[in-house]
Amino acid sequence: MASDDPIHDHPIAFSLREQIADRIRTDVLTGRIPEGERLHEVKLGERYGVSRTPIREALQQLLHEGLLEGRPNAGLKVAAQPSAEVCELIVRVRHLVEEFAIRAVIDHLTESDFARWSGILDGMRVACVARDFPVIAEHDIAFHRTLVRRAGSRELEPIWTSLVSRTSAFLRDTYPRIYRQPLDIQKRRARMLDALRSRDLEAAVGLLGDRIDDHRRGTAAQKSTRAV
Repeated sequence: MASDDPIHDHPIAFSLREQIADRIRTDVLTGRIPEGERLHEVKLGERYGVSRTPIREALQQLLHEGLLEGRPNAGLKVAAQPSAEVCELIVRVRHLVEEFAIRAVIDHLTESDFARWSGILDGMRVACVARDFPVIAEHDIAFHRTLVRRAGSRELEPIWTSLVSRTSAFLRDTYPRIYRQPLDIQKRRARMLDALRSRDLEAAVGLLGDRIDDHRRGTAAQKSTRAV
């Protein structure tokens, strides 16, 4: 059964620590918690409505993932993004992880999967019309996370998450420069959903290459802005 909240959909087996880590991670990846901001357990506990213990455990998890930097008990902050060149390498590795997930699941997808993705894309469409790029990013991350999670490997998602955490800010910040019509982002993901629904492996894998193209266009736009 599809979740009523496709963005923060969690299997029952996910612990409170993992759920809180996911919420903090999403707020960082979408820019709601900006790069360099220091994180305080008490404030985060108030933000997410939980005690300090799961917050502390979640922060430790995100520190190990590389999303945060600093020392335990001495202050943690959102880690800086790597260079554009390193980002491109990470994007290529992420492509391989998502291709692995597609190959693993494409013959086993159900109407429940398609309904969940459709819900995510409906929310993305609304955000695109509003030109709300943090929310667009949130839905984009949810779309691909759900794909990787659907592969059913507890080892695969942490690898994917670590990669996303190092590139999402770059893509999120360059989307406004490379997409005059934000709805084009949603249309690309809709084509991916159509390919998955029709079991067109070649088309689905090919559409993953869009992110590499986005990164190159974003790098070019960034350099052009600096040159002005």
